[in-house]
Amino acid sequence: MTAAGPRTRTLRRAACALPAVLLLCGCGASAAREDGATDAGRRFAAAVSAGDYRTGCELLAPETREQIEEDAQGPCGPGLREAGLPPAGAPRGVDVYGREALLRMTADTLFLSQFDDGWLVTAAGCEEGSGDEPYRCSVQGG
Repeated sequence: MTAAGPRTRTLRRAACALPAVLLLCGCGASAAREDGATDAGRRFAAAVSAGDYRTGCELLAPETREQIEEDAQGPCGPGLREAGLPPAGAPRGVDVYGREALLRMTADTLFLSQFDDGWLVTAAGCEEGSGDEPYRCSVQGG
């Protein structure tokens, strides 16, 4: 993860909403939904690791892509490269509730949302905060 700065923002919505949903719902998602979120996160991580930032940008949610372009004051691809995301590694587990997912990978945590076209990454380069603090993500929507 890059040093704290203008690219590092707090993912309050997902970090606050997901635990509440997990506690209230108590029910899991179908295997197909979990597989869909995991596959999208895996494809995003593979693209970024391979330096294929164009494909990585295509796998971002629209708001996240717009935020990267705004921060970079230019196209998404160079902005995503500048974000310096760590190689994510292999998926370790996924929690899917409603249209939101949290995908834990060996060296990264991704947040995803389900759109009409499928699952897209809403935040990446996320580290869990200490105690009650939310995740801090180097890439996320505004």
